[in-house]
Amino acid sequence: MTALIQGLMPHLMVAPILLPMLIAAVMVLMGEGRRPAKLVLGMSSALLGLALSVALFAWVDAYGAVAYLPGNWPAPFGITLAVDRLSAGLLVLTWILGTCALSFASARWHRAGVHFHPLFQLQLMGLSGAFLTADVFNLFVFFEILLAASYGLLLHGAGKPRVRAGVHYVAVNLAASSLFLIGVSMIYGVTGTLNMAELSARLSEGNVANRHLIDAGAAILAVAFLAKAAAWPLNFWLVPAYASATPPVAAMFAVLTKVGVYALMRLWTLMFAGGPLAGFGADGLFVFGGVSAVLAALGMIASQRLAVQAAAGVMVSAGTLLAALGLGEEAVLGSAMFYLVSSTLASSAFFLLVDLVERWRTGSTAVDEAPFLSATLEAQEVNLDDEGEPLVALPFPASTALMGMAFVACTLLTSGLPPLSTFIGKLGMLSAALGPGSGSAPVSPRAWLFTGVLLGCGLLTLIALTRTGIRTFWPEMQRTPPQVRAPEGLPLVALLAACGVLTLAAGPTMELARATAQSLYDRRGYIDAVLGAAVRPPATVREDDR
Repeated sequence: MTALIQGLMPHLMVAPILLPMLIAAVMVLMGEGRRPAKLVLGMSSALLGLALSVALFAWVDAYGAVAYLPGNWPAPFGITLAVDRLSAGLLVLTWILGTCALSFASARWHRAGVHFHPLFQLQLMGLSGAFLTADVFNLFVFFEILLAASYGLLLHGAGKPRVRAGVHYVAVNLAASSLFLIGVSMIYGVTGTLNMAELSARLSEGNVANRHLIDAGAAILAVAFLAKAAAWPLNFWLVPAYASATPPVAAMFAVLTKVGVYALMRLWTLMFAGGPLAGFGADGLFVFGGVSAVLAALGMIASQRLAVQAAAGVMVSAGTLLAALGLGEEAVLGSAMFYLVSSTLASSAFFLLVDLVERWRTGSTAVDEAPFLSATLEAQEVNLDDEGEPLVALPFPASTALMGMAFVACTLLTSGLPPLSTFIGKLGMLSAALGPGSGSAPVSPRAWLFTGVLLGCGLLTLIALTRTGIRTFWPEMQRTPPQVRAPEGLPLVALLAACGVLTLAAGPTMELARATAQSLYDRRGYIDAVLGAAVRPPATVREDDR
């Protein structure tokens, strides 16, 4: 049985790519309309994709990185897919967000425009392919698939704000894609390969020819990834786009910036974590990441719209991860991966919560009485209002309590405050950055600056969200209780519960994240898996069949 599973699992590596592609094709053939049937197909695809991703993660955690040759051509000549702990973990995260966002959209948002379901499946396909590919050019291909789907999803529901934000979003990503191609072309012209493992092996050699061209190509490629990760100064497109998108689309978009961060993690550790090119671009990653996080936190202070603050929270998370990568320390990167998962789940939940809160606020009507209070005397001793009338508190409606508790959880998670999982991730990064280094070397100035960025951004985020929460939940007006449907409430609870699970299981999950970072810096496992992938022998033909 074990041998059967081990023989089957490599073939399932392609399933998270093929499954949504085939479902999207079926949905297109079904034509417009028939949304209930498409919803059933979409949810089935999301749940099956999630199950496959979890199986791949468990398999990789047990047996290590593995590669698959879809065309049966040996690497680096053919297309190669590879999965390790990092790609498998992000694959699971993607399908969790996809399942929750699609469930939330099923309440009403999937009816706001055309072709929502096929575009959503293509988005999942592009994300899965970007995390699984072992080739830089195929990374570009999957980038374009997920971006093409995101263009349509961003405009889903129409409206002037979405069109305006969509124009900026498309323009910036097309420019970044052009830089991507230029950088890839320069690197291929020098090294003669775009296979990530082969590229790492060649750049690790003692004598690297035309290093200046490799540096230039890598710098151009990094600019493209930084633009897609919403790093300063190419991040002006993110807040208008994410704040204008429909809530389930914005919740799915929470992972898009992490694709740029993933690409930088993967290529930077493969190309520049060792050998003669070690450390290339680390200062730039640190500066751009730190500035991005600080400016995003200041943007949260400057705005009082929940959707804008949720979008800025995505930028704070991405900037923090880039700064952590720029430090170039394995222990810091391990804790940053734990923080990546927690902050992405929190951002996605925040976007879903924003829709519920805004719908509740726009349906409210102001009256003279304070909320949840009654003048009916039900006890002998009561409090009195300014008019001397007795006030008796009424219980909060369950939906209001759910939204209030969810907002508190999102505030703690986005700010990185205890006791939730993002705080544990930040604490791990600070402990690794400020901890004892080799010998008695003092703490570096960059580590102190990184500490200031993390603590300062957390404080600014807390102030901004606390102020908005007070204005949202404590005004003196009577509101009807919010209507929260089960398909809307369950995904929100599930995402926040996942953050709670990470908090309770912080020990083993943090160890897993650190093992993932260690495997990134110890590149031999990934390189051997990709370059050592065996070509399957051709089928034999019997004499009787000739």
